[in-house]
Amino acid sequence: MHRQSSNDRAVLAGTFVLLSGILASSVQAAEKALSISAPPSATIAGNAIAAGASEDSLQACLVRIPKDATTGQRLMAEQSCRRDDGDRKPFQATLGR
Repeated sequence: MHRQSSNDRAVLAGTFVLLSGILASSVQAAEKALSISAPPSATIAGNAIAAGASEDSLQACLVRIPKDATTGQRLMAEQSCRRDDGDRKPFQATLGR
């Protein structure tokens, strides 16, 4: 009877060690996956103003349209730039620009 109890404890301890190792390795894998950072966003030299900011201009917006955009994409982007420029005009007028 004493021998059976020892075997049970050995099996239980072995199972515990095995499960601990598996859980530890999965936690380390998850931490590695979370530590991957996003690539830095592309910036255009000389244009440090955020898109859509009140200091943005129609010309700066149009320059940000990719050269390889399709005709439809370019049309939508140009319309968006013109719309945003129209939305900025009242803010720029109240700021005395």
